Amino acid sequence: MKISAVIPARYGSTRFEGKPLADILGKPMIQYVYEGVQQSKLINEVIIATDDQRIAEAVESFGGKVVMTSPTHFSGTDRVAEVARKLKSEIIVNVQGDEPLIKGNIIDRAIRPLLIDETLHMSTLMTRIEEVRDWLNPHIVKVVVDQKDLALYFSRSPIPFPRDLHIGQLESHPFGTERPLPKRVFKHIGVYVFRRKFLLLFSKMKPTPLEKLEKLEQLRALENGYRIKATPVSYEPMCVDTPEDLQKVITYLSYPK
Repeated sequence: MKISAVIPARYGSTRFEGKPLADILGKPMIQYVYEGVQQSKLINEVIIATDDQRIAEAVESFGGKVVMTSPTHFSGTDRVAEVARKLKSEIIVNVQGDEPLIKGNIIDRAIRPLLIDETLHMSTLMTRIEEVRDWLNPHIVKVVVDQKDLALYFSRSPIPFPRDLHIGQLESHPFGTERPLPKRVFKHIGVYVFRRKFLLLFSKMKPTPLEKLEKLEQLRALENGYRIKATPVSYEPMCVDTPEDLQKVITYLSYPK
């Protein structure tokens, strides 16, 4: 079963223009993502999908594979789907281009459910929320799953919300080490694994009401009755959305572990 990873990368960004080319200790961020995905033991090829010649030239300079795509796509998934239409791979992995610390062994955890369960169309990853500030942060997407780790809902709101949790508890130690949260409170990690046929179908579906409300396209799959497996992993994502986020990554990588 051939598996392809596609990393969507666009130059334009309202909060951080040109971030795929942002320098991290001498290498562009997109190279970190590419090299991290290449560590996978299950992925056969890694492709960067972009609409910008500057990104394409940078990828070619470090020996990566790049495909030029339309500049009119509304989402990274649409860009990945354009590339997938020309591939023969049975499984397509969508890896966000702003995750410079992502590693192949983490991505493999998202792929395996589709290799085990032929009825699954889509899978992703999640990790436990350790701090209340992350639970309350609308920029961090939360996911609620059932007993088999199938997603019930994704939201920017703090979910699930313990009925007996009082606001006073949060006010007394909102950012401390104490966790007045249940163990099964998860944040979503933006790695998506699709069966190719489902990805092409998904990209043609109209945006759904909850998707448009939350601005979360994975809700389109749930609203249309498709299951999404969310595998728990011990990985703390460091997405780069702003120059401040980039500096955090540089600081993290600058100190020996």
